[in-house]
Amino acid sequence: MEEGFLEEMPQKQLNIFYPKKIIDPLPVLVFIHGGSWRSGSKERYGFLGRRMSRREIVTVIIDYPLSPEYKIHTMGMAVAKALDWVSENISAYGGDPGRIVVSGHSAGGHLASLVAVRDVYFDSLGVGNPIAGAALIDAAGLDMYHYLKEANNAPGTSHLRTFTDDPEVWRATSPIYFLHEEMPPMLFLMGGKTYESILEGTDRFMQVYSDFEPKPDLRIQKNKRHVPMIVQFLYTPGKAFRWVRDFVKNIN
Repeated sequence: MEEGFLEEMPQKQLNIFYPKKIIDPLPVLVFIHGGSWRSGSKERYGFLGRRMSRREIVTVIIDYPLSPEYKIHTMGMAVAKALDWVSENISAYGGDPGRIVVSGHSAGGHLASLVAVRDVYFDSLGVGNPIAGAALIDAAGLDMYHYLKEANNAPGTSHLRTFTDDPEVWRATSPIYFLHEEMPPMLFLMGGKTYESILEGTDRFMQVYSDFEPKPDLRIQKNKRHVPMIVQFLYTPGKAFRWVRDFVKNIN
């Protein structure tokens, strides 16, 4: 078991949004906030939960332990524990545990993609991976190994506070190195004017991903920067909201 998997985690809660009247079990969206792995809170994203629930999608907004107090493997474990809880309990809120889509923006997109393609965190919990799909919104860190090697930061500085000084951890938490034939379907949203690291990381990821999925579902919003990629979900359905909504509803 890789170092960090057994680190004690703080207790976290999650927020659940669901329609008042539910006839048949509904698809489930589990959203992970961004914040460079060191900031952010589920409380900021109630707007997404409310809007998705009005479209008959049971939505769960989760928290996870943050850097520098906690490291990246602990964050992965926390996300896996939250998803396992959702899988076991979401039927009580009208959700279908067989139709769970994990989503996230920025650092949250990294964590969503990591648990979607790597079963190791679920294996450590002794449970199956319940993810049926992933919707990534301007995801960071898809190839953190390459990024951190190029950045050559001094030990203990910048993102190394999250990803440690160990290149083996960088690789183990870079989704690009764990793509496989049995991956769940994935939707990618990216801003054309986002950070260079995301543009480059997504391009590298797509080169490998296309070996498994020849027609990746990548939607580029050419005039959008990084923060507006999530802020746009505040407003009456724009195309990004519809893309995610339709992706979730079409998961079987």
